[in-house]
Amino acid sequence: MSAEDRAKATAKNIEGKAQEALGNVTGDPEDKAEGKAKQAEGQTRHAAEDVKDEVKKNL
Repeated sequence: MSAEDRAKATAKNIEGKAQEALGNVTGDPEDKAEGKAKQAEGQTRHAAEDVKDEVKKNL
């Protein structure tokens, strides 16, 4: 996996955490939900890249 892809996934996760925190502070459930969705997207990207790494190892 490229370092760039991992960085993007990490950035998405951090962005989601910040948005969720903002939603908690402001009481905005939409921001909280969008933040959690971004975190899930970041985690999914990491998992996909982990799978790619495993496949490359086994070739």
